[in-house]
Amino acid sequence: MVDPTLIPFDGVTPTVDDSAFVAAGSRVIGKVTIGAESSIWYNCVLRGDVNHIVIGARTNIQDGTVIHVDSPKGGGDGLSTIIGNDVLIGHMVMLHGSVLRDHAFVGLGCIVMDGCTIESDAMLAAGSMLTPGKTMRSGELWMGRPAKKLRDLSAEEIARNRLAAAGYVALAQKHKTTARAESDPIASDRLL
Repeated sequence: MVDPTLIPFDGVTPTVDDSAFVAAGSRVIGKVTIGAESSIWYNCVLRGDVNHIVIGARTNIQDGTVIHVDSPKGGGDGLSTIIGNDVLIGHMVMLHGSVLRDHAFVGLGCIVMDGCTIESDAMLAAGSMLTPGKTMRSGELWMGRPAKKLRDLSAEEIARNRLAAAGYVALAQKHKTTARAESDPIASDRLL
């Protein structure tokens, strides 16, 4: 049976680490790589058709998020979307041709546009829009439409965000085990 969540495109099939969780209803298309213990939650779309999407380890992409890339044009390479390790991406986020470094945090409903970089431990507040080419420096909090720097995050806020990323790893594994057991009665018997 073909997995409807992983869709080949132009001869390229997504690469997903065995320990990752990709929820039912998601669509992962083409040149997408998902690292160890990362999670792609329900109804996400990751479309690596005209460039690459790379997701590191222990990163969570929450429900309804759309991730795309910028195509090569005018002799350029276009823009891949590169997401590091232990990144938190909230529900209904849109990422396009951007880079999120390790431990970055993108809040609910944000838009991150082409050529943006969110450095390690930086946080984009819920509902914000990061316009093309902006860079959020490590440890900064930005918010608004368009987003602007509000302040630096405290050490406590950074620690809390890092704990939240670890919490999603455990929750994803529980979903992965539960979903497998509930969809396969024989496997379910083995788990008891």
